Amino acid sequence: MDKNVHVGVVGGGIGGLTAALALLRRGYDVSVFEQAPELQEVGAGLQISPNGIRILFSLGLEAEMLAMAFEPQGKEIRLWNTGDTWKLFDLGVVSRERYGYPYLTVHRNDLHQALLKAVEAIKPGTVHLAHRSTGIEQDANGVTIEFADHPSVRADVVIGADGVHSHIREQLFGSGPVEFTGIVAWRGVIPAENLPDHLVKPVGTNWIGPGGHVIHYPIRGGELMNFTSVIERQDWKVESWSSAGSNAEYHADYPGWHEEVHTYIEAIPQPFKWALIARPPMQEWVNGRVALLGDACHPSLPFLAQGAGMALEDACILARAFDEFDTLDEALERYQRVRIPRATAAVNGAYANTERFHNPLLADATQAQRYVDEQWDPAKVVDRYEWLFKYDATSVPLDASAIVD
Repeated sequence: MDKNVHVGVVGGGIGGLTAALALLRRGYDVSVFEQAPELQEVGAGLQISPNGIRILFSLGLEAEMLAMAFEPQGKEIRLWNTGDTWKLFDLGVVSRERYGYPYLTVHRNDLHQALLKAVEAIKPGTVHLAHRSTGIEQDANGVTIEFADHPSVRADVVIGADGVHSHIREQLFGSGPVEFTGIVAWRGVIPAENLPDHLVKPVGTNWIGPGGHVIHYPIRGGELMNFTSVIERQDWKVESWSSAGSNAEYHADYPGWHEEVHTYIEAIPQPFKWALIARPPMQEWVNGRVALLGDACHPSLPFLAQGAGMALEDACILARAFDEFDTLDEALERYQRVRIPRATAAVNGAYANTERFHNPLLADATQAQRYVDEQWDPAKVVDRYEWLFKYDATSVPLDASAIVD
């Protein structure tokens, strides 16, 4: 494809910046338009499994990732009230040996800043802040992006990476059905120095219980502990990561949970809460010369730790399609046909984990032992995760053989 193609990316989050970086490294002209006046991502952790790390390393970010992330030694399951522990699987060296790349946990803002720096190093001025998109218009020659307080911009193709509340998705495909899951999520980041030594473990931990679960893992080289959890409750339906809650309310959502869980909660400087809204996976991501990417087209419940990974894969496949096909129409069509089945499977896998993590059988310690032995049998763990971790977006064929209907 002609390298003079100008790509407008709406949304300067992790997915949008990764797409910009992948395209810039291939010689395409890219402009990113972000509505925020400053690029300050929400302070929270991300788990990036080998399928995502492979992409970041391929984009030249290996040194940055290893310097700023944390490499857990393993993952474990713990029972909500007794603290009983089951080893889930090894990470660290085992991940490198099995998948060729590490499994890393990272502060969202650290990854965001690394991507921004890499983008601006190739083309200074790529990212335009305070550009809130209000609409797009297409014609035979390209796309016009309208902004609230800035002149419109013409591009040959537009990538809508504007997140779960995507205006581009709503304009082109409608808002789509949404449903409150009856689940509220909490999050916080804890300085490791504020925790007793025995709670600063070099592993990822998933506490499971009837009606809720808790996840925590180190980030930023172990300086911080990322702490997130969900609980089934019906009275909070605000889908915003910036809604502050209180430690007292947080404690109250987890009555009877192990004292270690409450020690973590108490150590969070400022907890935040948000409602989990379910959206069915879209089966069409492209409209003319506009394509959606990441949460704009496949928002997922956070129960498979693949939200960032799927956005990274989208960006990688999209950039490769630009190189491997002669026209924009071909590239965009192949991008969505390759990506939709896999992203849909990830969304469905995350939804399935809701029942697995919150099963009523976990209320009784004896039944919980049998339930964990069954659900986290090594063969079942491999079946749930191997297809995710082994996927290579940098080399998977983009011809018809790669498409699974």
